[in-house]
Amino acid sequence: KQPDAVHNIYRQGCKHLTQAVCTVKSTDSCLFFIKCFDDTIHGFRVPKNSLQQSREDWLEAIEDHSAYSTHYCSQDQLTDEEEEDTVSTVDLKKSLEKAQSCQQRLDREISSFLKMIKEYDMAKEMLPSFLQKVEVVSEASRETCVALSDCLNLFTKQERVKNFKLEQEQEKNKILSEALETLATEHHELEQSLVKGSPPASILSEDEFYDALSDSESERSLSRLEAVTAHSFEEEGEHLGSRRHRMSEDKDCGGRDALSNGIKKHSFNDFASICSSTRCMISKLFLETKELSKITMPVIFNEPLSFLQRLTEYMEHTYLIHKASSLSDPVERMQCVAAFAVSAVASQWERTGKPFNPLLGETYELVRLISEQVSHHPPISAFHAEGLNNDFIFHGSIYPKLKFWGKSVEAEPKGTITLELLEHNEAYTWTNPTCCVHNIIVGKLWIEQYGNVEIINHKTGDKCVLNFKPCGLFGKELHKVEGYIQDKSKKKLCALYGKWTECLYSVDPATFDAYKKNDKKNTEEKKNSKQMSTSEESDEMPMPDSESVFIIPGSVLLWRIAPRPPNSAQMYNFTSFAMVLNEVDKDMESVIPKTDCRLRPDIRAMENGEIDQASEEKKRLEEKQRAARKNRSKSEEDWKTRWFHQGPNPYNGAQDWIYSGSYWDRNYFNLPDIY
Repeated sequence: KQPDAVHNIYRQGCKHLTQAVCTVKSTDSCLFFIKCFDDTIHGFRVPKNSLQQSREDWLEAIEDHSAYSTHYCSQDQLTDEEEEDTVSTVDLKKSLEKAQSCQQRLDREISSFLKMIKEYDMAKEMLPSFLQKVEVVSEASRETCVALSDCLNLFTKQERVKNFKLEQEQEKNKILSEALETLATEHHELEQSLVKGSPPASILSEDEFYDALSDSESERSLSRLEAVTAHSFEEEGEHLGSRRHRMSEDKDCGGRDALSNGIKKHSFNDFASICSSTRCMISKLFLETKELSKITMPVIFNEPLSFLQRLTEYMEHTYLIHKASSLSDPVERMQCVAAFAVSAVASQWERTGKPFNPLLGETYELVRLISEQVSHHPPISAFHAEGLNNDFIFHGSIYPKLKFWGKSVEAEPKGTITLELLEHNEAYTWTNPTCCVHNIIVGKLWIEQYGNVEIINHKTGDKCVLNFKPCGLFGKELHKVEGYIQDKSKKKLCALYGKWTECLYSVDPATFDAYKKNDKKNTEEKKNSKQMSTSEESDEMPMPDSESVFIIPGSVLLWRIAPRPPNSAQMYNFTSFAMVLNEVDKDMESVIPKTDCRLRPDIRAMENGEIDQASEEKKRLEEKQRAARKNRSKSEEDWKTRWFHQGPNPYNGAQDWIYSGSYWDRNYFNLPDIY
């Protein structure tokens, strides 16, 4: 602003221009707007007495920078292995210093050689051209020394810049980790205080509580924190400036109702108002870090299972595979396979704890299933299971690609899942739906699954397309799954519907379409009769119209979820199946390999309630893994997987990890010491 410029204050703040878009108004030649990645819009005006080209210069510069920044941020970052493959400046410096030392020795030897020649009579008999050549070699050696010195100086400057950037990134990650840990602790204390009916001492006293910022003040503070200056314009009575940031959607909590014991309630919205600045800072740090896997998350966010054990929960409803194998009708087999695919994600309902990231080389076995962490960056887990009656093979690899959206984390499960029914010589392939965890910073965590899952029978050409529906604005579609089984000519053979948290039914497609048409009509009538107060998207968990699925007449039940044990809520919302995945006795310990995640000390400590020890062990294991990776990099040694190898999926050709065999021979020699 011009008044600030008079006092030599030019910078009001900063804003990422990644995905920024510029717009102008044809009625005003001086005005232009920038819409940023978070949908905030900022207005700018060039002085009226400047040339028209002035605004065009600004627009061109901002659009060029936006294009560059968007391109840069969309590039895949170097993995840890790739970063370590690059030669460090310290190593270059040592190499150059050694070369310089060798050159100086060469220079001394040549000078000594020239002196010897000139001192002896034999020099008279030598050709002048020979002596001249020796002097040329000596001069070339000196020039080489100068060039090497210049090169060394340049690399030294580059090293200083690189170290400065590294320190900045380390400081960002440190701030983020500390903020996350503090917030997680306070969040836990707040939850406990709401249950007990007394405010947590670590958050605010009663006097301080009433001095907290109101919603509008909080948002203005947030705007200042983000260093975005609002601009107001008199023309057309417009008020420009920052829109409400999506991170600031806390509603006015209003008055505080007193409890019967006289203690006042403190809601999550109150807490959100208090820590809005912290939340904004965390979001910005996530945005700048770009890579969630590079951030050390507090162990309090975890559940005491490895991701390999989470994969094993696919096998909870193996009876559906056995049933499919026993059926003669291919459509009925597809129904059972579809039910199995839906049931595989059902255990994630209300499982908001993050499983521990498997260490490279970590394994897990259960009955006839073996899984191995085959890659660390990107994190890829491979698994292979065989039926005890040799009636099926179930295998695949999962690469959960994480995306941070401010208030939620989205996990897109890359990788192919394959089920082979050996008695029918059939193979089915599919990919799991996207999983999203909402309110990861503040509020009640909740999970939804969404996206299309396409199950293909590679023998018959039949296809089942399931739509895991996003919850929508009012929660009507929460947890719903719908789809059809089609033949290779796309004729509908069967309709499927239900909820991935509850059940799955099959019904005649014509009956299902008629029901959907009538349901849509009723929904539109309800919408017209209701007064919609807001259309703003929210991350608060919506309440569905009904927790149960309406059963269409003529439907056949394919699968229903088993009830969870009574103490599930106190056990990370585990199913009965999940609760036994970490069990180990002495007999088992003498059989399983030392890489089995049942033996991980951090997971075991967390299961025993020793959170501090779990945090220390987790940190130790991560540092040990990094040190091992650096040692391999120095020795130019590649990591070799033990039980799986890369290759194309035999049915869809996609890159996959194939089981190499021999695990069940129990010859566990030369296994890495990863714990």
